[in-house]
Amino acid sequence: MRRLFVTLAALIGGLAVVLGAFGAHALKAVLEPHLLTVFETGVRYQMYHALALIALAGNRWFQDGLFKVAGWLFVIGIVIFSGSLYLLTLTGMRWLGAITPFGGIALVGAWLCTALAAWRNITE
Repeated sequence: MRRLFVTLAALIGGLAVVLGAFGAHALKAVLEPHLLTVFETGVRYQMYHALALIALAGNRWFQDGLFKVAGWLFVIGIVIFSGSLYLLTLTGMRWLGAITPFGGIALVGAWLCTALAAWRNITE
């Protein structure tokens, strides 16, 4: 599972770079400034959480089940949070904004699982 999470994190991080460049170059002339900001938020959160996923999978306490739950919540949260923002900006379907908070909840859950697993496993 560690290999899967590191691979997913690397692919998600690489995709964030591609999407960031796409937003900065191709979308800048097409989208309203507000929507471009929404797109950039998706890219930023995607990259932050890809890095968190790599760190999570690389720690020596990864065998704790909560770290694995956190990893899946990071993946799900990235897809739902950032994905809904990308779709909203590219399609104009405003109702997608109602889905975004579910991705945010998954990301918060991932951080909480990480904190609890760290508390259980890391000693001073």
